Amino acid sequence: MRVVVQRVKQASVAVDGHICGKIGHGLLVLAGFEEADTDADLEWMAGKIVRMRLFADESGVMNRSVQEAGGEILAVSQFTLYASVKKGNRPSWSRAARGDVSQPLFVRFAEKLSVELGKPVPTGIFGADMEVSLINDGPVTISIDSRTPE
Repeated sequence: MRVVVQRVKQASVAVDGHICGKIGHGLLVLAGFEEADTDADLEWMAGKIVRMRLFADESGVMNRSVQEAGGEILAVSQFTLYASVKKGNRPSWSRAARGDVSQPLFVRFAEKLSVELGKPVPTGIFGADMEVSLINDGPVTISIDSRTPE
């Protein structure tokens, strides 16, 4: 499982001009899955995201989690995180899980984020052509792979 986490002042995702998910300050999480991903990957990633200290404390140091900062999370599925550009100029998506595998993984991941955060986590619409808007805060952008936790 791979994610890109962006600290945002606000973010939204729209499909066909209609906003289906929107948050104020918090984290935008773009999530991609591969066939081998398990519930253990989902649980580890959800816990890591909610507990990562990416928000400033009283001293201006990034020492507070999204939960401690009272922030929100918007989750968006993004199979392109598994793009391989090793050969030629056309990316390969062969490592990305098929939709019938990745959709239930994404649903469970969003549920786990919600449980960890203690509030609902809005999402995009799986498989749709989505428009994601955000105001990046910092900017703070972190990529995480459950196969190579650093």
